[in-house]
Parts: sequence; C-alpha cells; structure tokens
Amino acid sequence: MLERVGGERERARARTQLLCARENSLRALVICSTMSAKSAISKEIFAPLDERMLGAVQVKRRTKKKIPFLATGGQGEYLTYICLSVTNKKPTQASITKVKQFEGSTSFVRRSQWMLEQLRQVNGIDPNRDSAEFDLLFENTFDQWVASTASEKCTFFQILHHTCQRYLTDRKPEFINCQSKIMGGNSILHSAADSVTSAVQKASQALNERGERLGRAEEKTEDLKNSAQQFAETAHKL
Repeated sequence: MLERVGGERERARARTQLLCARENSLRALVICSTMSAKSAISKEIFAPLDERMLGAVQVKRRTKKKIPFLATGGQGEYLTYICLSVTNKKPTQASITKVKQFEGSTSFVRRSQWMLEQLRQVNGIDPNRDSAEFDLLFENTFDQWVASTASEKCTFFQILHHTCQRYLTDRKPEFINCQSKIMGGNSILHSAADSVTSAVQKASQALNERGERLGRAEEKTEDLKNSAQQFAETAHKL
C-alpha cells in the first residue's frame, strides 16, 4: 500500500515538473516571437518613414468595440501592437501608432495613429500590483487594453513616461494608478542611464590613472637620462 502511494506521488511530481517545463518553454517562445515581431515592425512600418520606434506592446481589447453597422469581408483574426515612435528629423515629433498583423500574413499594417500631444491620460488600473491591464485616453477616443504580460506593459509605460517628459513641454498626459517604478526611481531608462554614466566615469578614471602612470614613467626616464649623462661626464673627466 505504501509503495503504491509513493509511486503515485512520484508520478504526480513528474507530471508537475513536465507541465512546468512546457509552460516555461511556451513562455520563452512567446517572448522570442514578440521580440521578433517588434523588430519587424520597426523595419517595415517606421524605418521607411525615417522614424525610430522606441517601444511597443502587444495588446488585446478588454471590451469589444461597438460597431454601428454589420461589417462584412473581415480579414479574420489578428494581433495588435501599440507602438511609440519619434521622427529622426528635427523638430522631433512623437506619435502612438496601432499596428496589426492579420492571420496568415507575415507583414504588418499601420492602423490608427495619434500624435503624443493628443494623449490625455494613461491609466495603469492598479498601482499596488503588476497588472497587464491599462487604458489610454486620447482627445477623440478611449481604449481599454490588456498587454500580453504585465512586465511588457511596465516596460512600455516606462518608455512612454520618459518620452512624454522629454518631448512634451506644454501639456503632458496624466499618469494615474501606476506603480512608482513606472514614474521613475527604478525605471529601466534611469538604470540604463546610470549604467552609461558609471561606465563613462570608470573609463575617465582609467584614463587619468594611465596618464599618471605615463607621467611617472616619463619622470623616471628623465632621471635615468640625467644620471647617465652625469656618469658619462664623470667618466670622461677621469
């Protein structure tokens, strides 16, 4: 009886480990697929227009949009991405673009687009936990989204907040119900900036130390040269 119970426990443990392994593999595939899609969107949608994509998040609607008429000839299922981009030419203009990829297609299609100035409110839904849900309120529309993962939403929000602070001067959108790490402090952008600053400081320190060593070496060389000259003069006199 005990052996049977032990065997069932082992089989249950093995099944749990197998399910975890499968889940991790699927998660890794989703992440790789998302990264590949974002790279393709950047090249296909924004590069030809001399724009630089700063970030993107894959989303689904939390609530279905009401259609006032019966749509016909639809293109089937699709993936939706909300993308943030800036122009390379001055003066720099930032925009938010909705991009779709329809089922069976390897290409991406640009849909709605708003200038960053039209963004009025960014709602993170819950400031106390990692949530994949968020809302975007523009001048003329309001969308309720859920990101593919909470971390992807968090990264997009950090980039969006940083971009608003950098490129908008007169009127900035309101960020509500957002975690503190999105508004600064632990932002990946600040961390990246700190890393770059630290690297520059280390490089500068290394150059200063190298300069000091070279200076000391030159002084020693000059001392040896003077000593050799004095020795030569003394030997000549003798």
